[in-house]
Amino acid sequence: MYTMTKEKQQEITPKRALEMLREGHARFMEKRPLARDYQEQIKETGNGQWPYAVVLSCIDSRTSIELTFDQGIGDIFSIRIAGNVVNEDILGSMEFACKVAGARFILVVGHTKCGAVKGACDQVEMGNLTGLLSRLKPAVDAETTITDNRNSSNPDFVEKVASLNVRLTVKEIMKRSPILKEMIDNGQVGIAGAMYHVESGELEIYEDTIING
Repeated sequence: MYTMTKEKQQEITPKRALEMLREGHARFMEKRPLARDYQEQIKETGNGQWPYAVVLSCIDSRTSIELTFDQGIGDIFSIRIAGNVVNEDILGSMEFACKVAGARFILVVGHTKCGAVKGACDQVEMGNLTGLLSRLKPAVDAETTITDNRNSSNPDFVEKVASLNVRLTVKEIMKRSPILKEMIDNGQVGIAGAMYHVESGELEIYEDTIING
């Protein structure tokens, strides 16, 4: 398996970048990961990196992005934060990944049974976690189909909030980053949301959220 180079990165379109992520996940599910020499990839990326995608996901230990997408060293930028939310630091990281380093696609990945989402549903307040969970409140408020048991004891409510959070985060990225929105509008970068199912390992890409993919 080759290591991503600047030349190879520049040949990749946003559509192809999403295809590569899909293909990698298919290999993961089919238990046929590509053979890689990680030590060689370390040497080949020692003087530079040219990832083709940036993935925002949760810190959950069951959702290792490099594994679930079968990616090697230097292939993707991986941003992880509880609840896969965005803030200025994360938006700045994405802007660097796309505008400076040349990444072609942004994928926001939520997951089922998310502890951060459960905490937001229960309005948990605890130190610095309070502020982080507040970023999930718009998704909690946006879920209006369930009127009873709007807390973590209701798995349907939790999963609907998690799904809404992914969709709202995709919109938030474009709303809060003029740099990324311009690149997406110009077709230089693509974006989409997805949900990882911790029970099965399957990834569901929300087709209706895809732009330039």
